[in-house]
Amino acid sequence: MNAVTIVIGSICILLIAYRLYGTFMASKVLKLDKLDEKPTPAHKHEDGKDYVPTNKWVTFGHHFAAIAAAGPLVGPILAAQFGYLPGLLWLLIGAVIGGAVHDLVVLFASMRRDGKSLSEVAKEELGPVAGFCAGIAMLFIITITMAGLSLVVLSALERNPWGTFTVGITIPIAMLVGIYHKKTGNLKIATIVGFGLILLAIIFGPNIQGTWLGDLLTLEKSTLALALPIYAFFAAALPVWLLLAPRDYLSTFMKIGVFVALILGVFYVNPTVQFPAFTEFINGGGPVIAGPVWPFVSITIACGAISGFHAFVGSGTTPKMINRWKDAKGVAFGSMLVECLVAIMALIAAVSLVPADYFAINSTPEKFETLGMETVHLATLSEEIGMDLEGRTGGAVTLAVGMTYIFTEIPIFEKMAAYFYQFVILFEAVFILTAIDSGTRVARYLIQDFFGNFIKPLKRTDSVGANIIASALACFFWGYLLYSGDISSVWALFGVSNQLMASIGLIIGATVVLKIADKRWYVLTCLIPLAYLYVTVNVAGFWMVKNVYLNAENAGFNVLNGILSIIMLILGVVIVITSIKKWIELWKIPQQELVKQTSKEIPM
Repeated sequence: MNAVTIVIGSICILLIAYRLYGTFMASKVLKLDKLDEKPTPAHKHEDGKDYVPTNKWVTFGHHFAAIAAAGPLVGPILAAQFGYLPGLLWLLIGAVIGGAVHDLVVLFASMRRDGKSLSEVAKEELGPVAGFCAGIAMLFIITITMAGLSLVVLSALERNPWGTFTVGITIPIAMLVGIYHKKTGNLKIATIVGFGLILLAIIFGPNIQGTWLGDLLTLEKSTLALALPIYAFFAAALPVWLLLAPRDYLSTFMKIGVFVALILGVFYVNPTVQFPAFTEFINGGGPVIAGPVWPFVSITIACGAISGFHAFVGSGTTPKMINRWKDAKGVAFGSMLVECLVAIMALIAAVSLVPADYFAINSTPEKFETLGMETVHLATLSEEIGMDLEGRTGGAVTLAVGMTYIFTEIPIFEKMAAYFYQFVILFEAVFILTAIDSGTRVARYLIQDFFGNFIKPLKRTDSVGANIIASALACFFWGYLLYSGDISSVWALFGVSNQLMASIGLIIGATVVLKIADKRWYVLTCLIPLAYLYVTVNVAGFWMVKNVYLNAENAGFNVLNGILSIIMLILGVVIVITSIKKWIELWKIPQQELVKQTSKEIPM
């Protein structure tokens, strides 16, 4: 099988899904067309800081940059262990049926509640018990996610002055773009100038190595671990138009640009998919992922198919920026499908490698030795790139190597392996940092919503003091975990907890659809992916607790991880039971009467 076949087929499927299913969800299920003359939360509560009506393309850029973190890059790389077909099928089916629907209904549910966080929406839609459980789960997940993502950035920027310079310079460039756009309203010039400056920074970056500036920016992990939370504090506390939105908007050009280049490179090179459809590890026992292909392909690949982290953004920053109701389709449904394509390209980069080379990178030397494989191109690639690639687990290096392998097959780039490798590492860091921007701001909203129930002044989002305190708390929570390194002990919880969060998003979405839809069966758009995902999450969680966390003979034995997993799964059960009770109550009301009651409950 050639990679071009996969790319063309995937693009066609995603375009058709957006045009048909996306329009059905927006027009028929959520009835956005009928709301378009009504003000969005960004207009109703405009404050120049958090609630800011924003151009739909800028909002798309912000939303896509925020949701597309490490997941669509690393998840498909790791899942390649099972072969190319399981990951490809889950990406396409999961994104269209699950992820795009999840992102759109969560964004809509938050917008109809004036842009409130998902825990507040859960409380108002399902009751205080579900709201309280959702609030605890969301605070737990967002804190761990921010620290975990930051650890990946530390690895990419440690003693890397080129990467630190290029990533750092995007901050003042974004602020200049934000100020210019705010003052003039001219997005075209702001975009051209901002993107041009970023390109100059990327080109100039290698020249600082060996200079005084390069020495200044050659930072250790401990220094970066302090700098990242400080930066995130300002990203969360400053007005959204000044730093967060323009930086994410500009980063999106880089993100999409790199993957457009990769798509063109794939069309030109047409690499052969070296992996079989299924490997010998589909039943478990693999060196990268210990569990079987199901449920772990759907846990390993989160972003790119469906991800609970998207619910934080969709009920955090984005609903406060949407200018018109109909913009939600392109921003939420569209961003998810673009992210799916990004994940598919990452998968292609992995499966274009010889399997032995892939496993040598993604396995420890001890595990790789037991596989009985001999590497083919790895020694040559290591020499061209200038570093030893064996045993560099985690997925990030594999993506960089895979993309470098494809690009250097083009004659004019064949001597540029080291440059492409470093550029992709930088590209991955930018991907992740934009999620940290928005994630920290979302954590601020969650802290204000949750703890504001006990400390009333903290709940006021129009209070500068409350915003600063909540931002500082958010950065302290995940910054402490980052600096101390304690987050490594719960890294394995990410997959299960993230997909549990997506289940909560679909539960709330199903409740809203049931209340507003003209036809009751429309609720199946949420219930079908919910049923699959919730079963998958619980099977995976139980498997990890039984076979890894509470198995003293396993290298991953960790009682704390087991206890935390059990707590998360119990929270999910409570939310599901509460939701089913609510759905039974709603089902007893005739649908037309229910729609009328809902319209009186929330006039829009």
